[in-house]
Amino acid sequence: MVKSKPEAAAAPAVRQDAPLYSIGDLSAEFGISTRAIRFYESKGLLAPSRVGSNRIYTKRDRARLIIVLRGKRLGFSLEEISEYLNLYDADPNQIEQTRRLLKSVESSIAELSGKQRDIDQALQELREIRDQCIALLKV
Repeated sequence: MVKSKPEAAAAPAVRQDAPLYSIGDLSAEFGISTRAIRFYESKGLLAPSRVGSNRIYTKRDRARLIIVLRGKRLGFSLEEISEYLNLYDADPNQIEQTRRLLKSVESSIAELSGKQRDIDQALQELREIRDQCIALLKV
């Protein structure tokens, strides 16, 4: 089955006094490549306006990019981030969005806590091995 390209969230009308950003502005601000920003756009996570061939990003686009980058940093998939952003657009009270976010965050906390226990155990074992090696070398 061929997946169709997701529809990007519709860009709202831009207020004349609203701050606008170029792709280069956002790339520099967040330390990511313009290619990454275009990738997020191709996945429907961002929907900049266009003036000719130039992308014009609004405050809303910038906020969405912050959410995308935070979600990636916290280990969420692009699909999960997309669902979150779509709920944000659909639910002005953000109740369902907050419920889903809470569920995802709790799941991530549990997963990371398990990994932390595993890391702590591995570090303990490695320290014991290191101490044994040091003791052997002192003989």
